[in-house]
Amino acid sequence: MDPIQAPRAKKKSYQHKCHDHIREDDYFWLRDDKRENSEVIAHLNAENTYTNSVMEPLQKLQSELYNEMVAREEPMLESVPYYKKGFWYISRFDEGNDQRIYCRRKETMDAPEDVYLDCNERALGHEFYELGDLTLSPNSMMMAYSEDTLSRRQYTLRFKNLQTGDVLSDVIENISSVIWANDNETVFYVKKHAQTLLPYRVYRHRLGDEVKNDVLVYEEKDDTFYLDIYKTRSEKYIVICIDSTQTSECLLLDANNSTGDFESFLPRQRDHEYSIDHFQNKFYIRTNSSGKNFALKTTQTICNINTSSWQTIIESRVDILLEGYELMHEWLIVEERKDGLPSLRQINHQSGVSITLEFKDPTYTVFSHYNPDANSTKFRYQYTSFTTPASVYELDLNSGETILLKQSKVMGDYNAADLHSERVWITVRDGVKVPVSLVYRKSLFDNNNPILIYAYGSYGYSLDIGFSSENLSLLDRGFVYAIAHVRGGEELGRYWYEEGKLLKKQNTFNDFVDVSKGLVELGYAHKDRVFAMGGSAGGLLMGAVINQAPQLYKGVVAVVPFVDVLSTMLDESIPLTTGEYDEWGDPNEKKYYEYMLQYSPYDQVQAQDYPHLLVTTGLHDSQVQYWEPAKWVAKLRELKTDNHQLLLYTDMEAGHGGKSGRFKHLEDTAREFSFLINLANDF
Repeated sequence: MDPIQAPRAKKKSYQHKCHDHIREDDYFWLRDDKRENSEVIAHLNAENTYTNSVMEPLQKLQSELYNEMVAREEPMLESVPYYKKGFWYISRFDEGNDQRIYCRRKETMDAPEDVYLDCNERALGHEFYELGDLTLSPNSMMMAYSEDTLSRRQYTLRFKNLQTGDVLSDVIENISSVIWANDNETVFYVKKHAQTLLPYRVYRHRLGDEVKNDVLVYEEKDDTFYLDIYKTRSEKYIVICIDSTQTSECLLLDANNSTGDFESFLPRQRDHEYSIDHFQNKFYIRTNSSGKNFALKTTQTICNINTSSWQTIIESRVDILLEGYELMHEWLIVEERKDGLPSLRQINHQSGVSITLEFKDPTYTVFSHYNPDANSTKFRYQYTSFTTPASVYELDLNSGETILLKQSKVMGDYNAADLHSERVWITVRDGVKVPVSLVYRKSLFDNNNPILIYAYGSYGYSLDIGFSSENLSLLDRGFVYAIAHVRGGEELGRYWYEEGKLLKKQNTFNDFVDVSKGLVELGYAHKDRVFAMGGSAGGLLMGAVINQAPQLYKGVVAVVPFVDVLSTMLDESIPLTTGEYDEWGDPNEKKYYEYMLQYSPYDQVQAQDYPHLLVTTGLHDSQVQYWEPAKWVAKLRELKTDNHQLLLYTDMEAGHGGKSGRFKHLEDTAREFSFLINLANDF
């Protein structure tokens, strides 16, 4: 019997009408854009009280989990130092601190330390604090930095003189990104729309000028596009990057001419995605114009419309996805993906010699680390696997010698040899093989294990694996941990993404369900000890699969889940909606409306048994509004026919990313893990 009665949200009749179809939405009233409605806040608090009451017997376990996760962390954590323009830079967490400290030393590491930003001081008095951009002027004497203290990814931009230590009076609200011009006095910043939060305008600001006089240099009128801004590798150009889900355009400005006009590198064309960089008097273009998996081309001029001057360095290939590249003086480093695994390959600019780095783990992640000096012959990259903590290596591009600069420490008695990681391929209902990454403790594996299956499967985001000291708390209690690389991600190339979006979104859900069945059949778990977890769009996945195959799962954790798909995608006032049309479809078109209706978790809640369910959200979430999971839980509580746990936890201070700081987020992890472990032990 529950310690207190589960909250029952009031039903207030509300109807959505579209395409001659009516959707009843009795919990629409839980939406409060201002987060001020006392009745709504009271309901969320009641849900929190209920969740805390139900989980009160697990407080000892929750504290135990939190303490052991904290104990595995290094008391003091430092980054690998790097040298740039006369200074050695390093960031660190001092023991007991939740936020980073940024410092530098002039010329040598033996020089006195200069702390130029202490985020612990900046976070004082705030329940939430997140540093956004931190960028130094070309002469390294001025700093621009942005901060979010509400958790809605609406950053406030400030400036500091690093010679005097003075913070300037210039303050700019609601920005997303910022870059310096080469005059050390001018910045360009991207402004977000006040309501939709879309990054849609670029302004020029000169230090000391009144913000109200900042010059608008570009405004994006199409609200399906997002803006970002960056500087090329050569530091010669500032680039405004204009992106939608499947179309791009880049605008360029000479960084030495801060009052000049931006010029289009290549006007946007539907379904053409490209990005550019500039180095050694050449433009480098990553483009899908000649193939879906992207090619790398070069040209010496801004092409405007004519692309005939483009020369191909790397062709688009059917079986290899070109994900990115790093430009060095003698070498080109490319990040590629084949058979679901990432790789690094170095190509000599002059000879064309190509060398691919080899790694032994069956499943891993590798990517370029920070390499500020393009003229160096040393290249840094980061590597991690289920059994290997995050490791930064330095490769001598000429000799091939590789040294380990730093590997994250796991405090305590961690031994990688105690764990086993592997990758399996599971054939799903339409004959496609889906890769799955797995890890477990060898001594506890007996084919009757509990398993936690995690997935995302949207936006072409490849869900790479990495070492997690937190997950050791599950593995040490007999869990198998699995990541299902379902369609909708980009692990197997662009087609893998396209097979899990728009009118093929059901493939994502089918893949997850069939992988869950397949892992049980292969002996990785007992059929009554299967658990699932996903967040954001992965929370949509959780909502869909428990509607479609609830019997497969004993418990599910849905983190900030995107579950009211139709209502959100029909409302252009909700942040980020219009930019998602190429991902989910525009439900103003009937075919997309009807297809989305078939899987929308909130709309498809029905009278049936559901698994135990823990749902989490943040009151200030700007990505997935809090009312989506709140409405979903209310409807589930009304219709479900079982007596399983249904818990909603709303962080009243946080947003999409949860709690801020190095350790605070572990409170959320401990809550989720205690929920899962308790259910796994009830066997």
